Amino acid sequence: MALTLTDQQTAASIVALAGGVGGARLVEGLQQLVGSRLTVIGNVADDTELWGLHISPDLDTVMYTLAGIANEETGWGIAGDTWQSFEMLAHYGAEPWFRLGDRDLATHLLRTALLRSGATLTEVTTRLARALGVQAHLLPVTNAPLRTIVLTDEGELAFQEYFVHRRWQPRLLGLRVEGADQAGLTPAALAALDAAATVVLCPSNPFVSIAPLLAVEPLPARLRVLKAAGVPVVAVSPIVGGQALKGPAAKMFAELGEEPTALAVARRYTDFLSHFLLDVRDADQIDAVRALGLVVGAADTIMLDREGRRRVAAAALALARG
Repeated sequence: MALTLTDQQTAASIVALAGGVGGARLVEGLQQLVGSRLTVIGNVADDTELWGLHISPDLDTVMYTLAGIANEETGWGIAGDTWQSFEMLAHYGAEPWFRLGDRDLATHLLRTALLRSGATLTEVTTRLARALGVQAHLLPVTNAPLRTIVLTDEGELAFQEYFVHRRWQPRLLGLRVEGADQAGLTPAALAALDAAATVVLCPSNPFVSIAPLLAVEPLPARLRVLKAAGVPVVAVSPIVGGQALKGPAAKMFAELGEEPTALAVARRYTDFLSHFLLDVRDADQIDAVRALGLVVGAADTIMLDREGRRRVAAAALALARG
């Protein structure tokens, strides 16, 4: 049965938890449907400092995608950007393994200056997103420092060292989110959750995009409260046919001793999840996911273009509110 979205459902307030390319693509579809009624709570545990600049890769990927300027080929940065600054760094003998385009660099320059002047990351992100014409409200999960540390067979690595410099080749043994015990959910994020008619966990990497969000209290507790109150909390699987469409999620599942399946994703979220959308290619897992106590739907979740993103977003909301 096709999943369709009613006008009443599009008028409701939506909160999405997102990071990375998969998350960015789904929230762009959600923004097409509900515009400013969408709030995106983004991961900041992959933030890093490089060349003295505060860089927020997940927030920026979401922001650029929502603004319609993302580089769709790379999954990061700005479409049509140039590289003169980093070419000059290389000329000076530096090792610019984390590449920043010239226009992208302006984002980090302003962010860093504003943070040093005393602005919060929430205030800075809001200013940047508004300047780019983003309709949705984009919020960091916390204003405090939060960093993912990757435990590998080659020792502990900062996330960007593992993900970008080492291209996620070292074998994963575990993960740690530093600063989670000190971080707190921002007031803006908490207010958005309090007003939510639906919460969507995007098809982001469960280990390095969603897990760091859930490490920030009281986000998990708040999701449990919403679920108990009958507010739909729906996740879209980032695993399709045993593979991640982009990034190392499937490799991470395997290296941590678990088969990469939609069912494995659902198991990670059952504590606070009410609904789960998997791809039609994984329809044989519907009964197993339903046995977890979840309402399950299946759809074509491949998001190749704007229409595909809108289609998947509509399917997720229709499942949640159906």
